[in-house]
Amino acid sequence: HGDARRHDQEGLSMGLRALISVSDKTGLSDFVKGLHAHGFTILSTGGTAKAIRDAGVPCSDVSEYTQSPEVMDGRVKTLHPRVHGGILMRDTEADREQLTKLLGGEPIDLVVVNLYPFAATVAKGAPFDVCIENIDIGGPTMVRAAAKNHARVTVLIEPSDYAGYLASLPAGPDSKAKSMYALKAFSHTATYDTAVAEWMQGQLCEGRTAVQTLKYGCNPHQKPASVRGLLSPQGPQPLPFTVLSGTPGYINLLDALNAWQLVRELGEATGLPAAASFKHVSPAGAAVYAPLTPDMLEVYEAAGKELSHTAIAYLRSRQADPLCSFGDFVAISTTVDASTAALLKIEVSDGIIAPGFEPEALEILKAKKGGKYIVLQADASFEPPAEEARTIFGTDFRQQRAAATITDATLNNVVTVKKELSDAVKRDLLVAQVAIKYTQSNSVGYAKDGQMVGVGAGQQSRVDCVKLAGRKVETWYLRQHPKVRALKFKEGVKRQERINARVRYIEGDMPPTEKAQWLLNFSAEPEELTLAEKSAFLKTLDGVALASDAFFPFRDSIDVASTRGVQYLVAAGGSVADGEVIAAADEYGMTMAFSGLRLFHH
Repeated sequence: HGDARRHDQEGLSMGLRALISVSDKTGLSDFVKGLHAHGFTILSTGGTAKAIRDAGVPCSDVSEYTQSPEVMDGRVKTLHPRVHGGILMRDTEADREQLTKLLGGEPIDLVVVNLYPFAATVAKGAPFDVCIENIDIGGPTMVRAAAKNHARVTVLIEPSDYAGYLASLPAGPDSKAKSMYALKAFSHTATYDTAVAEWMQGQLCEGRTAVQTLKYGCNPHQKPASVRGLLSPQGPQPLPFTVLSGTPGYINLLDALNAWQLVRELGEATGLPAAASFKHVSPAGAAVYAPLTPDMLEVYEAAGKELSHTAIAYLRSRQADPLCSFGDFVAISTTVDASTAALLKIEVSDGIIAPGFEPEALEILKAKKGGKYIVLQADASFEPPAEEARTIFGTDFRQQRAAATITDATLNNVVTVKKELSDAVKRDLLVAQVAIKYTQSNSVGYAKDGQMVGVGAGQQSRVDCVKLAGRKVETWYLRQHPKVRALKFKEGVKRQERINARVRYIEGDMPPTEKAQWLLNFSAEPEELTLAEKSAFLKTLDGVALASDAFFPFRDSIDVASTRGVQYLVAAGGSVADGEVIAAADEYGMTMAFSGLRLFHH
């Protein structure tokens, strides 16, 4: 203690002085006996003072020290210049003189405080006014003052530190220990204030600043669960969306917020209406508007429908992988019109997020699933903080957002012999690159005609991503095979059942029991689609674009991609194998750009 050997001045008592006011009285008796044995003078209040005296240790009431009574049912007892002057006094003659002569106080060397059990009071379901009364004011003020002045004052906020402090006497803690006690103190008051602010946010806020209780987290046993806007110096910030209909769940919102970022960025990158179909925090499909031929409208079971540009963008995103899009969460970059809503009306889907809804479209969507369909209106002007955070297994992760913008300039560094990229190819590469930015890594994605046609997500090996997404490309393209289009379904077979049946017909690996069930969909048994027929048809696929979320570590990914009609690629580059990867692309006559931008997403 810097003040441990101070001299008697004008009748002030010698020795060290402790101010103790604790809600948790664990270990208090032994602690104050130890302080008394080392000559401490003890100041205290209320129930703490009684507990100290019951331990046989003398103490003075703070009201005696301040010469001011406790008032307002104890609300005001330590909020006094003599208390805070005694804590905040620096070890200088000027500060000492002002404390002793102007304020009539004495230095306080040790502050031992823990706070009213606010969180416990809330947990018991206490009424609002009772919870408010359990917000500690004097305690945090003393703790913060002592922590600020830790060069001279020691602050203890939990009983587990009592023994260590006593062991340091008579010299007292060194400067490092005092600093650590101060850090613990500021952490204590910060978490206390956060608990109060979050509770008040839940009690008082409405709309987008309110706390939204969720049915459960990722799984039914993960309760409670909620979402809320971030606390800030300006107060609780609004969520980036408004719930217009339905009750979103935890995974719904993970999908919605990732999907909204994807379509917003894709719309900005291309200047076209953009849509995404999300499942389990990765896109099953994503697309921008591009005209559909009558044949593709038939393949997508949308022939004869009046489709707006926005509706076509969603149709393309859904039809990239309609098997995986079953029960999707939809994102649209522009105002949702009646044409798009009518298309969604017949799909099995959990919800939608978009910046706006035409009145007729909103009524269609709000009636879906008996009123339980989730409709979220995104705030198109919302910009998130530059830093994002998450907590995993008691560990706080923080990083800058992946805010690098994907534009035509992302494709400028063409590293292959072939250099030309048409506007349509650039569009497809941007669709693939933006979609992969919001796909669980490792990931690659194939795109053609303004839409994803195969997404490979979450694989540890990049070539496995290329193979996985490639199989989806094959299925997408083979849905256009004459034999697939000619399948004769029985009356009453539902759309999703037709989709599933076509996929299994293409895959062709059904065991007898499954095949027997599958055949019930048809009025006559379909002729087999042979491997030779599939292979011949797939050889007609070309003009496909492929994007990767990182570099290609080996040429094997290029070799696999060549079998799925890939002619254009974008990857980060930067691998020691870049030379062999570029050489492989040149062998196949591909055009490849290096973006210099890794886009891992977890």
